[in-house]
Amino acid sequence: MGNRPQRGVREALRQLTDVALPFESYGVSHKGCVRQTNEDSYLSEPRSGLWVVADGMGGHDAGEVASASIVDHLSTIGIASSAPDLRARFEDRLRRAHGEIREFSRTHGVTIGSTVAALLAMDGKFACLWLGDSRLYLIRGGSIVQVSHDHTEVQDLLDRGAITPEEAEAWPRKNVITRAIGVGDDITVDFRQGDIQAGDVFVLGTDGLTAHVSDGEIEAAARAATPQAACEDLLAKVLDRGGTDNVTIVIVRIRGADESANFEPLEGGR
Repeated sequence: MGNRPQRGVREALRQLTDVALPFESYGVSHKGCVRQTNEDSYLSEPRSGLWVVADGMGGHDAGEVASASIVDHLSTIGIASSAPDLRARFEDRLRRAHGEIREFSRTHGVTIGSTVAALLAMDGKFACLWLGDSRLYLIRGGSIVQVSHDHTEVQDLLDRGAITPEEAEAWPRKNVITRAIGVGDDITVDFRQGDIQAGDVFVLGTDGLTAHVSDGEIEAAARAATPQAACEDLLAKVLDRGGTDNVTIVIVRIRGADESANFEPLEGGR
């Protein structure tokens, strides 16, 4: 009996904290219409300034082990003291997950791994970090930009001018990724970073989303509705169009509105 008032106070404080946060976010994940299991995972931690989607892959439906490992490790980040501290914690947890996934592969005789796409936000700054083909978009001032750059065989060919965009659509190995957590000796995380602006909307999605929904449709849904309604709308579109893969969507909106906001060059590299 004596604990009930404490729980009530903690819940009230949590709700007040959520209201005070400059973020509004929501996430959904679904196995789709074809796959028997969902090997995607996601994490939404507004108090930590962290949102993640991960798309696991591997034999015997073990891909979910890889994506879950990433989310489990990243969920321990806690409250960072600064934006650099948040990024350092993120990279530390990601390397721990990388090691754990490699050990699972070794002991079970399988090869598994996972993509990851993450948004970090703190002190008016954001960083988008990724490996694989899960994507991050930024919607600002009436435009949508794909912040991430796919780590796939077909994207490498496009970058070199070896194939055309039309050829890429029908490329037989278009889904082969070239970087993943849990694969290889070490990981190289690409990133872009910049200043947060009021009204910014970030969309994180696994390839089950982008296989069925265009960038324009993502922008229209994310701009017109709350993150929850936008996630549900995009998920419905994917399922209506066959849902050939697992699909995970996380949408983060920065509170406030500034339709005059313009894109500024983002720092980082790939």
